[in-house]
Amino acid sequence: MPMIRLTVPSGALTEEGRATVQRDLAAVLLRWEGAPDTPFFRAQAWSYLVEVPEGAQTTAEDGAPRYVVEVTVPQGALSERRKAGLVQDATKTVLTAAGLTQADALRVWVLVHEQPDGTWGAGGSVVRYADLVALAQQDEEQDEEQADA
Repeated sequence: MPMIRLTVPSGALTEEGRATVQRDLAAVLLRWEGAPDTPFFRAQAWSYLVEVPEGAQTTAEDGAPRYVVEVTVPQGALSERRKAGLVQDATKTVLTAAGLTQADALRVWVLVHEQPDGTWGAGGSVVRYADLVALAQQDEEQDEEQADA
């Protein structure tokens, strides 16, 4: 299942942004991954906020905060178009959470890590991409049945 981790210097997010950015980023990831919007899939999209101490991050140029979004997905889950959309929307989400504008977009880097099939496990078993696709189809079918009832 997908995971997303935002690393920022402490104090680099607004109070409201800090309260909402993890769920917002998880929702962006699920949308671009094409996962069904169901409780099961929302519960599997883990989102981390890592705040490093003030002064722990800088550049050779200035001390303005930088933001790193690391996304881990099963290999094959994101086409090039979906990766581009994910990067764009994750960047916008972080900019909003930090109270920044599009002019600051180069301060946000999004790194997409694709986990090779057969190297992802959960619940004590290896989980393959085909397993996730099948779960998504089952979830969608159950939603349709419930809607028809």
